Amino acid sequence: MSNKNDFEVISDSARLKEICHRFKGHPFVSVDTEFIRETTFWAKLCLIQMANPEFAVVVDPLADGLDLAPFFELMRDESITKVFHAARQDVEIFVKLDDVVPKPLFDTQVAAMVCGYGDQISYDQLVNRITGERIDKSSRFTDWQRRPLSDKQLHYAVSDVTHLCEVYLSLKANLEEQGRSDWMAEELAVLNDIETYRTHPENAWKRLKMRVRKPRQLAVMQKVAAWREQEAQNRDMPRQRILKDEAVYEIALQQPANAEQMGRLRALPRGFERSQAAQALIAAVEDAMAMPENELPHLPKSRPAPEHASAAAELLKVLLKMVAEDNGVASRLIATVDELERIAADDEADVPAMRGWRYQLFGKKALELKRGETALLLGRGRVKTVPVEGLAVAAE
Repeated sequence: MSNKNDFEVISDSARLKEICHRFKGHPFVSVDTEFIRETTFWAKLCLIQMANPEFAVVVDPLADGLDLAPFFELMRDESITKVFHAARQDVEIFVKLDDVVPKPLFDTQVAAMVCGYGDQISYDQLVNRITGERIDKSSRFTDWQRRPLSDKQLHYAVSDVTHLCEVYLSLKANLEEQGRSDWMAEELAVLNDIETYRTHPENAWKRLKMRVRKPRQLAVMQKVAAWREQEAQNRDMPRQRILKDEAVYEIALQQPANAEQMGRLRALPRGFERSQAAQALIAAVEDAMAMPENELPHLPKSRPAPEHASAAAELLKVLLKMVAEDNGVASRLIATVDELERIAADDEADVPAMRGWRYQLFGKKALELKRGETALLLGRGRVKTVPVEGLAVAAE
């Protein structure tokens, strides 16, 4: 394993090309980024860290004239596994800059849950449990766009990917030993799909809590949320700086038809009704109000839960905990509380727990428990399932 204190900072295009070619001679490369996005819609890439067991580098994408093409070429090389921890935000940046999802991709956060390290283990804790080392977190809140960066900041940045090599090799061996590599591949399907990282304004309303009760209100909310999303992207500003969520809800409910009505909304700043943004929002409201009744969006229907569904959900929680502990898998990876409630209400619930490896591990047992084919038995401090057939059941 390479010395964690020995790494190179790259700010030259020719050297980046050389180092990326060097990485191509190895089966995997660990990758991490540092970025900022507090004042922008799009994350601003400030550092790229890469390592394998032999060497590590820090790439400075803010260096004058640096061409990142060799790096993106490396990310496209399917003969090399790209190892991340919590890959989504890193990959989102790469998709924005070069329309590339690194493949094949391995996410140690997902692998840790599949291998039974718990639902929410942090990277620091994972490193400590696998390598025995502790990460110095004192540079975590660095302003990564400021130059020059100190040696301490650079060492902090590169330590993430050097530790990641050891974490990856341990988790990979664990998955193979337990025969769960196929489970991992199934979990990575979403991260490998480029659509996961696309931002479509027409879908922006899905990020909001459902506070509307009528189709016309939902239509207005969709139009306003789409306008805000497009505006935030165009101006590269956070959504909330364009228009707060509360304002989106209030516009959907009040449906202002002119500047005077817009000015009465409490969620908007004083004088907003005189802005160009207000005119654009009024136009968005008009579009929604002009939609024919038969073209209005459908409100999600909430079916009343069947009798005893609440009790069934509580039993499923016990079953889930048992299955997770027995198999060494994070319970949250198998099913969420919301999904358990949906399974309790509907045998054909469209949730991940009723498909693939989750169904074989948990979903099948959940249905057997619901149908009274098995029972939960507590003995010697442990819960287990037993077939109902043969049990002495007292008749009520």
